Amino acid sequence: MRFSLALYQPDIPQNTGTILRMGACLDLHIHIIEPCGFALNDRTLRRAGMDYLDRSSFTKHLSWAHFNDWRTEQNSRLILATTKADHSFIEFTYHEGDIVMFGRESAGVPDAVHDSADERLTIPMKEGERSLNLAISTAMVATEAMRQLKAFPK
Repeated sequence: MRFSLALYQPDIPQNTGTILRMGACLDLHIHIIEPCGFALNDRTLRRAGMDYLDRSSFTKHLSWAHFNDWRTEQNSRLILATTKADHSFIEFTYHEGDIVMFGRESAGVPDAVHDSADERLTIPMKEGERSLNLAISTAMVATEAMRQLKAFPK
């Protein structure tokens, strides 16, 4: 299994649509862990995802437990992108099969999900700033992981 991204209960359909569009263009699989803060359907995602949604590769997981059971069976490392970490996403070594998960725009992930991650990474930012937009964050981390894994489409 290749490197992939996971979105934990995303709140904003435009971000999710943008990430699905990125996934289509970069040949990345996206896992969406429900429940979402919006109806997860073509109508809500179409504006940001445009016609790329039909070409995107994604899996909906009904719950955190469902996703976590699945990824454990796949023997995939779960890497959490979080503001509550000291290890930079640039200094980390990514492996095939890793899943990098991003939390809800409004609240991140609960402690139990945070504690379940095999690794926790952060995007270094200027002191005093809280966080980047979800779509921007996923693009930054995906780019570094794909660079390391030489996984860009040819």
